[in-house]
Amino acid sequence: MILAFGGWNDAGEAATGAASHLLNTWTASLIAQVDPEDFYDFQVNRPMVSVDDSKFRTLTWPTTEVFGIATPQYDFDLLVVKGVEPSMKWRTFAANILDLADDLDVAMILTLGSLLADTPHSRPISVSGSGAHPDIAERLGVEVSRYEGPTGILGVIQESAQRRGIDAVSLWAAIPHYAAASPSPKATLALINALEDFLNISLPQGDLPEQSQSWEKTVDEMAAEDSEISEYVRQLEASRDESELPEATGDSIAREFERYLRRRNNE
Repeated sequence: MILAFGGWNDAGEAATGAASHLLNTWTASLIAQVDPEDFYDFQVNRPMVSVDDSKFRTLTWPTTEVFGIATPQYDFDLLVVKGVEPSMKWRTFAANILDLADDLDVAMILTLGSLLADTPHSRPISVSGSGAHPDIAERLGVEVSRYEGPTGILGVIQESAQRRGIDAVSLWAAIPHYAAASPSPKATLALINALEDFLNISLPQGDLPEQSQSWEKTVDEMAAEDSEISEYVRQLEASRDESELPEATGDSIAREFERYLRRRNNE
C-alpha cells in the first residue's frame, strides 16, 4: 500500500504527484472512498464546484480514495491511497485505512512525503527512507527515523501500522525551499526512482524526465535574476559536492544502471 496526502506532507506536490503518476501509468480501479463528513473541516478544505460543457454543476468534496492496481508481472499487487490530509479524528482515519489494509492482506505500507530543505535544485533530489522501529529499519535496509517534532497523518499511519505488525517505511524527498512553487516534477521523479529501487521493480517514467529538465531550467533562470539567490545556490552546491563521498557517487551510478537493466528487461 502506497500512500500520499496533499497538504503538510506534500511540499511541491511531489508525493501526490508520484501517486498520480502511478495511477496514470497503470490501469487502476477505485475500490474505496473515505466519507469526508467525519474527517474534514470544510472551511479549511472546501468542496469545489465545477461546470461541464452542458452547464451542469458538480460538487466535489475533499476526500481520500483507494485504488487497486494489478501487477501480475510482480509477486505483489499495489494499492494506492491518495487524498487530502484529514482535519480531525486522525486515529479513527488511520484505523479505517489499516482495517482495509488488513482485509486486503497488505504486507507493507509505503508512505510518500516531501519537505522543504537547504538543498540545491541543480543536484539530484535526495530521498531518505526510514522505518519507525529499529527492527523494521534493519530488516528492510533503511535508516531509523530520528525525527522529533510535529508530525502529519503519514506519521500517524506509520505508527499505527507498526502497532498492528505491518511493515511500514517512509520515503521523503527534499525540495529546495527557494524553489517551493508547485509542482516539482524533479522531486516527483526522485520519489518514483526511490520506489523502483526499494521495491526492485521497473516503473515507466513517462514525461517526468522532460518536465524535470524544464523545471530545473526555470529555477536556473529565476536564480540568475537575483544575485543573493545565485550566491546561496553556489554555496549549497559546494556544500553538497563536498559532503558526497566517492563511494556515494558510485552507489548512485550503480542504482541508475540497475534501473536501466530493470526497464530493459521489462520492455
